[in-house]
Amino acid sequence: MKGFLSPKSPIPTFQKLSVLTFRQVSRFWVRTLLYHHPYSLDSQKVRLALEEKGIDYTSFHVNPITGKNMDSSFFRMNPSAKLPVFKNGSHIILFNTIQIIQYIERIALVSSDGGNITLSSGQVVEWMNKIQEWNPKFFTLSHVPEKYRLFVSKFIRRVVIARMAESPDLASDYHHKLRDEYNTEEELRNPEVLEQSEEHLVRLLDEVEIKLSETSYLVGEEFTMADVMLIPVLARLALLNLEDEYINSRPNVAEYWNVVQQRPGYKKVIGRYFNGWRRYKTLLKTWCFVRLRSLLRRY
Repeated sequence: MKGFLSPKSPIPTFQKLSVLTFRQVSRFWVRTLLYHHPYSLDSQKVRLALEEKGIDYTSFHVNPITGKNMDSSFFRMNPSAKLPVFKNGSHIILFNTIQIIQYIERIALVSSDGGNITLSSGQVVEWMNKIQEWNPKFFTLSHVPEKYRLFVSKFIRRVVIARMAESPDLASDYHHKLRDEYNTEEELRNPEVLEQSEEHLVRLLDEVEIKLSETSYLVGEEFTMADVMLIPVLARLALLNLEDEYINSRPNVAEYWNVVQQRPGYKKVIGRYFNGWRRYKTLLKTWCFVRLRSLLRRY
């Protein structure tokens, strides 16, 4: 994964992208690369958008639990080490989930050559932002058994330190990530942080329940990018074995969840990794990797 961007290559901001003509977007459409992982909620959102829009892309798995997002090649491209990272051609690189999805819509519109594809309406974008405002990080970690969570956290810190020694020119950015890891553990000990995260989720799901009592999907009778944003949230609750408490207790959400799981995009992006016995295979593979590397002290 070398040579992501030339030092002289201009990286258009999303503000610039938003005013590009469709011809300009098409000019950049050379090769679409996505750096992601099934564990990443935002990665799932972007992959669902790509699948729903029928966009071809090259997939690179970057497992955050094994610390692959801390490798210097990836870290130079994205010092936040967050997933996903979307790259189109040699000039366009995006990190923000909603911006990526809106860019994907533009690609789909160009490739449709005046077909029935349209960009998301204001109402769809409003729902996209509303869903994205909920950060699943603390909610998810608070439902992972403490012994596993602490073991992985310690492993990640050692990975960061090892990468820092290998790439001293990135020491400042790696120090920042190390502080983030310690801050996360500290915040997880704060009941208020966890309570706020859960309350935010409950408010969101209650609003979704009301909306789904009126329409089949979040914004009307057609599947939209708002649904793309919501599906991974419900999938995360199912993965944490919290369906009864948060999904099945809301009849409209439960019915919606059953419907969207039948979509080919869901089956490819989420179902193949986390439905039924597959979740244990996915999680066990990662856990064995972390345990073995820790045992061998190879970070």
